[in-house]
Amino acid sequence: MLSKRWWVPYLFLAIPLTLYFIWVIFPIIQTIILSFTDWDGVSARFNFIGWKNYTRLFSDFYFWLSLKNNIKWLVFFVVVAIPAGLGMAMLLDQKFPGNKVFKTLIYLPMTLSFVVIGQIWSWILEPRSGVLNEFLRAIGLGNLAKPWLSDPEVVTYALIMAALWRQIAYAMVLFLAGLKNVSTELVEAAYVDGANAWQRFWYVILPALRPAMVIAITVNIIDSLRAFDIVYVMTRGGPFYSSSVLANYMYIQSFHNYQMGYGSAIATIQFLITLGFIIVYLLYTLKREEEVT
Repeated sequence: MLSKRWWVPYLFLAIPLTLYFIWVIFPIIQTIILSFTDWDGVSARFNFIGWKNYTRLFSDFYFWLSLKNNIKWLVFFVVVAIPAGLGMAMLLDQKFPGNKVFKTLIYLPMTLSFVVIGQIWSWILEPRSGVLNEFLRAIGLGNLAKPWLSDPEVVTYALIMAALWRQIAYAMVLFLAGLKNVSTELVEAAYVDGANAWQRFWYVILPALRPAMVIAITVNIIDSLRAFDIVYVMTRGGPFYSSSVLANYMYIQSFHNYQMGYGSAIATIQFLITLGFIIVYLLYTLKREEEVT
């Protein structure tokens, strides 16, 4: 009886797989094809120009500047957001008065889009009366006050600081979920054996958080590579492309400069970089599932 219904699972999968192909796979294939053309995004015709877009890309100063800024985003999203999120999760996993209120307040940025966060931080970083510069002047560090969003030396770090406000909360939520799977018996056994708080964290809790750690690192890396909206809202990649990232540079080339073929080449390179991290994550997940089974 069951053998006669072998097609049932495929029937249920047919619609979502079709939609996935139309909205995900097809645009990826289309973008890769367009990256080999000189299409301007408006004309009805275009010409295939081989690898010229990629040749131009690798000699484009602003492409490398955008990639370098993406790497800065990646480093801060891993080195700052992950430890800060883990620290907050460890703190808020304890029972103390007001625990839920603090969780809600720290989680609040997660409910806001990057567009709203960008607008809020534009006010905070405003050079004349922004909260940050006013605070620095109030504590006698007025010499550190500066135009954060118009100084090419610091603008990328100012954008990353704004993005971390949300990203740390995201990492915290992932680690709070991971802490629910840490065996309390093992932690209590380590306590009975005389392990101090640091030893219990390092030898018992942290290894148990490895799956949550892998997910948090992978998601943060992908988020850093696809950073766009907060950059576009706060600086549009300026001044002089100093805060540009790959997604922003691709958007400017495609829709402002009408070089859709060249923009597609940037998007393809960004896709391949992101795909590399996704493949590493999938290999880790498959290996872990094999170990469990």
